[in-house]
Parts: sequence; C-alpha cells; structure tokens
Amino acid sequence: MLVGYVSDENYVALGGVEFEFENEAGSVVACSRVTGAIHADVEPGPYRVSLGLRGYGAKRAHVTVEVGRPYHFRLLSDRVCGFMWPKWVRAEESSEYCVHSTEPFRLDLWRYGWQKQFVKSFGWCGEHGPRAMAQITPDGDYTGTGVAWNREGYSLEYQKHAVCAPERSGLYYLHAKTQSGRFCSFPWIVSPTTPKARIAVVASTMTWNAYNNFGGRSNYFNQAGVPDRPILNSRQDIERYTSSEIWPYSETSSPLSFDRPELASETPEDAEITDPIQGRTESCFAPGLWRLMGWLDREKFECDLYNDVQLHFDELPLDEYQVLVLDNHPEYWSPEMYRRVKSWVFERGGKLLYLGGCGLYAEADLPDQRTMLCRREGIYDLRQDEPDCLLGVGYTHAGFQTGAPYRVLDETHWAFAGTGMKTGDLFGEQSLHERCPGGASAHELDKIGPHAPPQIVHLAKGDNPDDAGADLICFDTSSGGSVFSTGSFTWTLSLPIDENVSAVTANVLRRWTG
Repeated sequence: MLVGYVSDENYVALGGVEFEFENEAGSVVACSRVTGAIHADVEPGPYRVSLGLRGYGAKRAHVTVEVGRPYHFRLLSDRVCGFMWPKWVRAEESSEYCVHSTEPFRLDLWRYGWQKQFVKSFGWCGEHGPRAMAQITPDGDYTGTGVAWNREGYSLEYQKHAVCAPERSGLYYLHAKTQSGRFCSFPWIVSPTTPKARIAVVASTMTWNAYNNFGGRSNYFNQAGVPDRPILNSRQDIERYTSSEIWPYSETSSPLSFDRPELASETPEDAEITDPIQGRTESCFAPGLWRLMGWLDREKFECDLYNDVQLHFDELPLDEYQVLVLDNHPEYWSPEMYRRVKSWVFERGGKLLYLGGCGLYAEADLPDQRTMLCRREGIYDLRQDEPDCLLGVGYTHAGFQTGAPYRVLDETHWAFAGTGMKTGDLFGEQSLHERCPGGASAHELDKIGPHAPPQIVHLAKGDNPDDAGADLICFDTSSGGSVFSTGSFTWTLSLPIDENVSAVTANVLRRWTG
C-alpha cells in the first residue's frame, strides 16, 4: 500500500530513501521511488519508522499508517545553516543559536557596520555523540509552525544554546565554521532597551519571511500550503507555473513561521560591504540591510535598529525619535504599522525617510510574534489607504527589472546642496545590485501616485526606459512632519559606492536631525 511520501527541506521528492517499519509483529523494509512515494507491505496501524539516505540525516518517527492518508516524511540535507531564535531581541536579552551541522563548529559574534567588528567567540560547539549537532526537522508542512530546532534531544538546561545580546543596538551576525572549513552566517537584530539615538531604522523582516522558502513554500509559491505530493520538477508541479489563474493567489495565504532559517540572509565569510550582492533575493534580506547600516556607520549617524514586528506590536517608541528610516524593501506591512506611522508623521511631526521600492504594497497580519499571514499584493481594504497617501509614491509594475541612474529635476532643492549637480544631470550610476544592474533606480520602482499629498516636491526621476523610473520626492506636513521617498529598491545598494546618492541621503538626515 501507499504509506506516504518523503522529501527534503525544499519539499523536493527524495528517491532511494531506505525505510524500516517496526511493530510487535516484526519489521518490513521499503525504499522510496523517484516521486518520493513509499509503498510497503504493511497493515494500517502504529509503527516505529526508521529512514535514511546518504547525504541526509537519518531519523526515527512514530507514525500511524492509514489507508488513503499518506504520511509526509521530511529529511534534512547535510549542510551548515542556522538562525537565532528569537531573531530580534532587546539589548541584554537572550536568544538561542539554532545551527544545523554534521560536525562541531566554532561560533563567533560580529557586529556589521562599515567594517565587520569581531565582538566575541562562543568557542567550539559540539557534543559527544556522532553528528550530534545535526538538527531534526518535523515531518509534514512545518513552514507555518516552525522547524523546532534545539528541541528534540535537548533536555539538559546547558544545551539550550542561549546567548545574551550585546548592550549596543545594531545588526549582528553569528559566524559558524566547522573543523573541515564549512561556513554559514546568520543575522541577529539587537534593539536598545531604551532609545539611545535620534534615528530609528526598521528592518523589513516581514518581507524576509514572506520570501523565505525554507521548508518548501513562501508567499510566492505554494501559498495555501505544500501540495499533496512532493515536488519533482517545479515547472511541472507548482501552481505558480502551471495555473495562471492561481497566481497572484486569492485573498490570504496560509501562515508562515519566522521560526525557520533564512538562507538568503547569509553573507560569505570574506564579504565586504562594497562587494556586489550575489543572488536573486539576497538584496532584500539582511545583506541589503547591512549596506544601509554600514553607510550610516561610515557617515557617523547614530541609530537604533528595530524590526517591523516590533513596530507592529508597539515596541518601537516612535515619539522618542526624530527620524524613522525604512530600508530598501518594506513590502509587507500590517494596518497597525501603517496607522501608527502615518499618525506620527501627519499629527505629531515625525520625519519618515523611505529608502526603498515596492513599499507598503502588501498587507499582512501577525497573530503572534512567531507567525505571519500575508494578503494579496495591492489590496488595502484593511487600512483603507494607498501607499502614496503616506509615502507620496506607490509601486507600479512599469520598469520592473530595469536599472538606470536618476536625473535631477530641481537643482535648487536643499537635498542637492553641496553636490554640484544641475538640473538634467544624472546621478546614481553605481549599484551593488546584480539582478538588475544599471543604477540606483532599479528592480522595483515607485512613482508619484494619485493619492499623494498636494504639497509634494518632485526632485528627480529614474532614467529607466519608457519614463518608468523611480520618483524621488519629498513633502512636509502641517504638524511639522516630513517624508522623503526614493522610490527604488536599489537606492540603499548604491549608498556605499555612489558619491551623489550618499550625499543626497546625508543631506536629508543632517537637516532633519539638526
């Protein structure tokens, strides 16, 4: 009978996995087929199942075999990866390092500013048993519930892997390196216990989570949950590619857990802040945030770092700050976040620096600090406001995946002071973004929208084809608030290497912070 299916952490079918089913009647062996299907000569009922495949961690599971209800086994490949849990904390609070490795590893803490700064080493992490540092993933679809690492077999208190966050707020990375030289890194956001600076930066971790596909689904494929059978070939098995009416998906996707590794947040061991960012999604994850935080460090702008989940749960005291900075891709926002920031800008004189593209484009809900619910992009019926009502600009698909510099439209504006640029000049030619090379106006682009405040000032426009470039704008509110929006996904990816992009951004922050 068909007992079930077996797949890896990507929900890709695994053929050739050896199985042993045991109960009081004896044992039965089986092997998975290329589709991941397991057919075995067993009767329905409870079994202790052992399974393994070379290159993957073997494990045991207690399973009840049922007719017509295939069980979904999951194995984890022999790789090195990890994450902190929680992924964001306040200074001097604790997180656990959750690392999957088949061998002992050294774990070091670094602070990522303009230069990587070594903070401390936690020494060598290992246990007495073979492969004891290899994690065990749950079976089934754990994308909504989390990977539950550091749980099975971690009954002793000293095995909890808790570490205390540094006193200084910022973007930190944990580096894990094995005896054989295998390496992984993963970010840790540390916020202050109380505000220390005049500038607060918000990391777009909700967007990271929406794009994170660890476990076999994200908000961009298999939104409703993993399918009944593991993936054999993406183009033939995933509805995003096989059913045009499924994408974009309907109203709300299934939950996505933050309790998962984010492989796109990894940085290479020898990476420097001025290196191009490799990969398709890495720019909108922690590597992109590093470019912003490092530039702020270089320009001597003291700041406190938070994430969007903290903003949602009112753990970011907006009224204690003069400036709120959004990074390059704050696509997913909850209605609570939107209303909180809009009220701060329009009623209480807050100053918002939006350095991204495709911002506030998708609504999301947070049932708790572990879980996220995504809604369809471009629908704002919960907050009942378009993004340009707050940002002055909103995303349109025109110019998608093109890249270009900006062209100055108003040389007299204070944002261009000291740059020497004239109306008609191009700037922002340099970028670290490799997916859509060409300049600081690239990839996903926001334009002045029909709901933008009437007092908006149009400063520059991306020189992308068909007049589809990003709009650089600013405006003031009657409460003394201000908004400055760049409208481009790649503005922050130009900051470390483009002199004029750096100068314009610095002019804004210096004016707003006095």
